Amino acid sequence: MNYRRLGNTDLNISELSFGTWAIGGSWGTTDDKESLRALDRAMDAGVNFFDTADVYGDGHSEKLLAQATKGKEDKIHIATKFCRGGDIHDPKTYSEESVRTYLEKSLSRLERERVDLYQIHCAPFEVLKNGSVFEVLDKLQQEGKIRHYGVSVETVEEGLFCLENPNVKALQVIFNIFRQKPLDQLFPEAKERGVGILARVPLASGLLTGKFTSTTSFESDDHRNFNRDGQAFNVGETFAGLEFSKGVELSEKLRWIAEDRKNMTRAALRWILEHDSITSVIPGFKNVKQVEDNLAALQVPPFSGKEMKQLEEFYKKEVQDHIRGAY
Repeated sequence: MNYRRLGNTDLNISELSFGTWAIGGSWGTTDDKESLRALDRAMDAGVNFFDTADVYGDGHSEKLLAQATKGKEDKIHIATKFCRGGDIHDPKTYSEESVRTYLEKSLSRLERERVDLYQIHCAPFEVLKNGSVFEVLDKLQQEGKIRHYGVSVETVEEGLFCLENPNVKALQVIFNIFRQKPLDQLFPEAKERGVGILARVPLASGLLTGKFTSTTSFESDDHRNFNRDGQAFNVGETFAGLEFSKGVELSEKLRWIAEDRKNMTRAALRWILEHDSITSVIPGFKNVKQVEDNLAALQVPPFSGKEMKQLEEFYKKEVQDHIRGAY
């Protein structure tokens, strides 16, 4: 395992880490025993960073992390998020009283006294521009309840705005072969300012595994079913903003990336790690097999300059015009 420093913080985190939305809920059937085995497998491989949120299974993923990391609190870093448990458009959701309550509940579920990275969870841009939530986070940081804080954003514009706050130490952004816009301006600016980047939705909700066909169906409680076209939350999140059948069509054109890299999953994650602005890529998982497949991305051949250019042109010519929503 290789480790990269999270911006200019004191955190060195595994370049391939894991998100825990899938084991919390909204990704179909899960098995807690298998989830715990998968978390153990990841840590055995050197993973020392996990991303979660208070709304993942109404706190269930936080509880699983507490169980898996018991006694390893000083070695395993946890990032969690807040605000989507309330009305994200209501200013009261970002008041000191509300944020403190969100944090205390997360700390209780995580069985920790401090969160390593506390993140605003895709709040509306007007909330970020108001700025008062950052003052609340500053206060909680001064009290020692959070080590560092960051923002999970939906758009490049939001990310650039957050970089203006010197206390924002990390941005979590959608970044994958289908979503390359952050490369142009956001990543260079973040690197210049010493802000870490966490790449979420790295496999475009599974499109970049190459396992889907146009007739693939998902369970009723899987967001890839109930948010396929943005019915429940931002349309840019599920399938990286692509209409499903279009995403499947585009993924078929990318099968070549798996050559010498075993499969598309490993290749897609390897492509993200080629970018030195990235601190860590955080794929999801539901079982040991998926953890091991993701970890194998660290061992596959890197992309050549020619291949990187080919994927850049593919995005510009065939993908970007089909992404829905602001990004």
